[in-house]
Amino acid sequence: MNQVPKLWEVYKDYFDIGAAVNLNTIKSSEQLLQTHFNSITAENDMKFVSVHPEEQRYTFEAADALMDFATANGKKMRGHTLVWHNQTTEWVFEGEHGQPATREQLLARMKAHIDTVVGRYKGLIYAWDVVNEVIEDKSDVWLRDSKWLQLVGEDFIAKAFQYAHDADPNALLFYNDYNECNPVKRDKIIKLVQSLQEQDVPIHGIGLQAHWNLSGPSIAEIREAIEKYAALGLQLQITELDVSVFNYEDRRTDLTAPTAQMLELQAERYAQIFELFREYKDVITAVTFWGAAENYTWLDDFPVRGRKNWPFVFDEQQQPKQSFWRIVDFAK
Repeated sequence: MNQVPKLWEVYKDYFDIGAAVNLNTIKSSEQLLQTHFNSITAENDMKFVSVHPEEQRYTFEAADALMDFATANGKKMRGHTLVWHNQTTEWVFEGEHGQPATREQLLARMKAHIDTVVGRYKGLIYAWDVVNEVIEDKSDVWLRDSKWLQLVGEDFIAKAFQYAHDADPNALLFYNDYNECNPVKRDKIIKLVQSLQEQDVPIHGIGLQAHWNLSGPSIAEIREAIEKYAALGLQLQITELDVSVFNYEDRRTDLTAPTAQMLELQAERYAQIFELFREYKDVITAVTFWGAAENYTWLDDFPVRGRKNWPFVFDEQQQPKQSFWRIVDFAK
C-alpha cells in the first residue's frame, strides 16, 4: 500500500486545503481533518439562522465548538456567511407588528449582527464570506430579488462589507457565489465587484463555490473565469468544492455505489481541476472542499431525494480514492 501523503502538506507551497465541517463531522472525521486539512469552514453553524434565532438572543455553542476544534488543531478558519437571502431568521425582515422592516431597521440589525458575530471571532477567523449569492441566475436580471434588496436597496451589499471591515479590520472579506464559471453569471459577478471597488468598499477576494460535476463547467470556462476574476486584483478562493458523479439532468436513484466509470471520470476531472488551480497559485490562496469524506455530504438527497452522492476524494470509509491519488501524484 502506498504511504498516504498529507493533502495539505502536498499543497503547502500552493494554497491552503480546507474542509467544511459540522458538529458531527469534527467527531466522525476528526483524524481525517487533523491529517489532511489545514483550514476549516463551518458548513451551517455560523449562518444567521444558526447563531441569531431571535433579536436579543445569540446561540454560539455550535460555532464556538468548531472554532475550538480549529484552534486546538492548529487549523485556519474561514467564516461563512454573514449576509444571505437563505437561512436567515424571519424576524430580521419584520417590523414590530409583522409589517416589513424599514431600511433603517434592517441595516441596524445587519450591523448589530455583524458586529457581534465578527467581533466574537476577531483575530481568530481570518476570512469571511461576507455576502453570499446575491447575483440572479436568470440572464436578464442582475441582482437576486431578496428581502435584503427589497427592503434596503442595492447598497445593502456595500454596507455589509463596510460593517464587517469595521468589526475586524484585519479579516479578509469575500464575495461568494455558485455557477461562478457560467459566462453570463460570471460577468454579473464582475460587474458587482467592480461597482464595490469603485466605491472603495473593503473587499479582498472572490469565493468560487465550485459545485461542479463530471462534465461541467469545462476547464476552459474555469480558466477564463479565474483569469477574469484575477484581473480585478483580488485574491480568489475555491470555497465549496465538490465534483458530483451525477450531471445536473441525471435523476437516477438506483446506484448504491459509484460505477467504475464514474470513479475514473471523476479522478480525471479532479486531476485537471487541480492542475489548473496549481497554475494559478499566485491568485488562489485556498481550496476548500464542501465536506471531508463521503460518509456525509450535502449532496446526499440533493437535488434528488433518496440518492447518495460520492463527490469527494475520500470515500465513505474515509480512505483515499483514485481522485486523491490523481491530485497528489504530480508532486512525485
